[in-house]
Amino acid sequence: MSVQARKMRTGQVAYLAGAAAEAQVAQDYERRGFTILRRRWRGKGGEIDLIARDGDGLIFIEVKASRDFDRAARRLGARQMARLCTSAEEFLGTQPGGALTDMRFDVALVDGTGAVRIIENAFDQG
Repeated sequence: MSVQARKMRTGQVAYLAGAAAEAQVAQDYERRGFTILRRRWRGKGGEIDLIARDGDGLIFIEVKASRDFDRAARRLGARQMARLCTSAEEFLGTQPGGALTDMRFDVALVDGTGAVRIIENAFDQG
């Protein structure tokens, strides 16, 4: 197998693993009574993995998967958090309440066994 073919295969495996982790997290939120509004919503600032409705508010959810929870948590850096905030602001512009909409940012960690750990209100929006 060529180097390029291996890279493509590795990328495809990573994409599918990420999609599976996001689907599992979405199912967890739905089981707890939240409605998933968008999956992989892309704005000018970047992509938000999941956006859920919490009453009149919104939850912006970043999904991180890795072998263990600590490794998954380390995969979210300050620059990515800033991009998520920018994208969330853009999404809020599509909502009736605009920037006044109640919201929070959650990080959902998925380990190698498929276990999910949700960190609610994981970082400040501004």
